Amino acid sequence: MTTRLATALLAAALAPAWAAAPPRDDAANVLDADTALRASEAALGRDVGDWRFLDRQGRSVRLADYRGKPLLVSFVYSGCFQICPTTTRALAAAVDRLAASFGAGAFNVVSIGFHQPFDSPTALRAFAAQLGVRARNWEFLSPPAAEVEALTRTFGFTYAATPAGFDHLLAVSVVDADGRIVAQVYGEQPSAEQIGEPLRRLLRAAPIASGAPLTALIERVRILCTVYDPKTGTYRTDWGLVLEIAGGATFAVTMIAFFLAEWRTQRRLRRSAHRVAPACDG
Repeated sequence: MTTRLATALLAAALAPAWAAAPPRDDAANVLDADTALRASEAALGRDVGDWRFLDRQGRSVRLADYRGKPLLVSFVYSGCFQICPTTTRALAAAVDRLAASFGAGAFNVVSIGFHQPFDSPTALRAFAAQLGVRARNWEFLSPPAAEVEALTRTFGFTYAATPAGFDHLLAVSVVDADGRIVAQVYGEQPSAEQIGEPLRRLLRAAPIASGAPLTALIERVRILCTVYDPKTGTYRTDWGLVLEIAGGATFAVTMIAFFLAEWRTQRRLRRSAHRVAPACDG
């Protein structure tokens, strides 16, 4: 990937996230656009594994607890007062729209505080409250300081300390129900359209629950017929597609019933003909 292309792609994805941070030995580092984007793209298809965290209430949480549903993952630091809040607010708006379209129970969201030990459960609780994040399917998590480097590397998230805070990649990782990264959504303003497309693909491909197959099938059809409306910036159900699918399904069932009835009729006639056939004289 050329430097020009990487810089263009990261023009909105990389930005200084200013906040007071203790000086570090690498404070003079500058985040390289090519390196950051390559690391992020290299994470696609990667199994994120399992990690331990504390949630905003100080309770122990494991990343594996989120298996079974698509998961949106962002990295933030609570001391930021410009970029991280802006990105998180945009993500919150996208999550609200996606929840209205797909259902809040269809996916989960986590924001991970990478500036440890300062991104404590208390700090992240205050950060979420300040931004008005109240979605029930969204949690803010604090990893152990010793695991931050390996954790961020797994997700392809790159950051560098600066005298005023951190420069870091702005990305939302879309993780499937099995824990694999399937998409990276870049930018300071992640939209419902950007996140919704990979999320919709995951929801469409999810296996139908055995407990309530009819309900799950209806929900699958609804998701299949959900389209993005650029005028409103939201996903909506295209009822024309629903009717087409329903009509096609009805036709298929009718044809199956017809051929089954025809097969039974022919079978009955063959049996009747066999019973009345005259016996041959020896």
